[in-house]
Amino acid sequence: MRTSFLFSLTAFILCCSLFSQNAQAQRSKKPPAKPTVGEARAFLDSAEKKLKNLWIKTSRASWIQSNFITDDTDALAADAQKEVTAATVDFAKAAARFNSLKLPYDLERQLNLLKLSLSLPGPGNPAEQEEMTQISVSLESDYGKGKFFPDGPQGKVVDLNQASRILATSRNADTLLRMWKGWHSISPPMRDRYTRLVELSNKGAKELGYRDLGAMWRSNYDLPPDQFAAEIERLWQQVKPLYEALHAHVRASLTKHYGESLVPKDGLIPAHLLGNMWAQQWNNIYELVAPPSGDMGYDLTEILKSKKIDEVEMVRIGERFFVSLGFDPLPETFWKRSLFKKPADRDVVCHASAWSIDFHDDLRIKMCIEINDEDFSTIHHELGHNFYQRAYNPLPLLYQGSANDGFHEALGDAVALSITPEYLQQLGFIQNVPDASGDLGLLMKLALDKVAFLPFGLLIDQWRWKVFSDEIKPSEYNTTWWQLREKYQGVKAPVARSENDFDPGAKYHVPASVPYTRYFLAAILQFQFHRALAREAGIQGPLHRASVYNNKKAGEKLRKMMAMGQSRSWPEALEALTGEKKLDATAFLDYFAPLKKWLDEQNKGRKVGY
Repeated sequence: MRTSFLFSLTAFILCCSLFSQNAQAQRSKKPPAKPTVGEARAFLDSAEKKLKNLWIKTSRASWIQSNFITDDTDALAADAQKEVTAATVDFAKAAARFNSLKLPYDLERQLNLLKLSLSLPGPGNPAEQEEMTQISVSLESDYGKGKFFPDGPQGKVVDLNQASRILATSRNADTLLRMWKGWHSISPPMRDRYTRLVELSNKGAKELGYRDLGAMWRSNYDLPPDQFAAEIERLWQQVKPLYEALHAHVRASLTKHYGESLVPKDGLIPAHLLGNMWAQQWNNIYELVAPPSGDMGYDLTEILKSKKIDEVEMVRIGERFFVSLGFDPLPETFWKRSLFKKPADRDVVCHASAWSIDFHDDLRIKMCIEINDEDFSTIHHELGHNFYQRAYNPLPLLYQGSANDGFHEALGDAVALSITPEYLQQLGFIQNVPDASGDLGLLMKLALDKVAFLPFGLLIDQWRWKVFSDEIKPSEYNTTWWQLREKYQGVKAPVARSENDFDPGAKYHVPASVPYTRYFLAAILQFQFHRALAREAGIQGPLHRASVYNNKKAGEKLRKMMAMGQSRSWPEALEALTGEKKLDATAFLDYFAPLKKWLDEQNKGRKVGY
């Protein structure tokens, strides 16, 4: 987990020495001594030593707070985060002294990464720093503890996991609406605190020299902030026709199932009918939209259950995929310290995540695993984070990250694209690989996950960037949230919403202040990665049937890119794996080309768009 710094004694002595020199110079009316490369290196070295201790301390406090949610663990996590935030701000400001100095590449890059190392930069005022960290921890904690009573205060209490299972399996519109409304009732109390969090973090970003927090987030992509935003829009325009074709077919299928009074044949889709709390992935409604000839020949969820594969064994299977590529197995501590199953006796943050606690070999995942095909894929994704973390952990601390945050998310998903029928046969899950007649079913199931996600992956930060820039006022938070969801996703709130609601807070990444554009980037990058790995493995045939399982040559190519960490720009890392320097959605479109052809045929005579 990337956090921040505090002055070490060495750095403190150095800064005091420089202050003394500057004071003497002022008394003698001489300009301050110009900084040197040696001073910059000493500053960075001493910062990294203290930085590592602080990050480990914060990682441990955050792990405990996420896995044992109490007032006490909230306070401990807030204290650790407050210390790390204050230190990062101090170091980032001190690093600005070397801005005008011509520095070697490594020094300049690491100092820039230092300045961008916080997703929530606190203001310099200690009281405001403390307030910001307390708000931040409390918002994430409230999300983790979120529960509601769909049948009134005397009824049964429901949490997000339970509500998500009902949304995934029920086809009763009234039941789905109760679950949707119930979960979205947990977030209105967050609204005022979130508004204050925006004020404080924006102030911190401005003190570091950024226009606002959104501009600071966008500066982390080796491009000017506005140019990066334009790149995101370019990618969206590449994939938008495929999304709109899928949306039109899904809308027609839901109209047929629920009736035109609930799902207008030419309009927006009610968000509670798509099988997911945020309508961000639609794979749970596959049976309602499946192609008539799309029988995949197997049901992975049923296979996992029939073979009595438990949560730990699902993770073991994922680990064996990476080992088959030539990676070493995970350390024994991973199995002892990770969380695989939701405890019955306490609140935890169930949102799946991967951790490198000590920036060396203490790797873990935290996940409330369900025995189904979706979590089988998610496990491969989370383990991708862990193996990536271990690949770059030998690097200097500030290089211990992916080339950009989209790379981290894309890597595990690229591996999960190898969960093909051929892979399942090698695992012994199916006896025979289905022929090509079932490929439309495979592609539709994956499109309901990957294609359906694209606009949601885009709009979260579209909303936040406008919030941070004050284009969206606090009095417009919920209204503009739904305007963006209608514009990009083509979905609408299932019941009337107002500014008494705070529906963005019902999505983990908003109260947790996790930048979200990384997931949109990952949705594109994973297919670029997958195509490159398939080529490296010499695989012929359609991209959607390619699996690099047990291919050491593809694994070595992947390992080399992973080992670069954040030491080089992301275009260089992309080129190392794919031979391409530009983000490109053609691999994404090639993968789903057979499905797009079928969708266009189905949509003749239908309105496409919303």
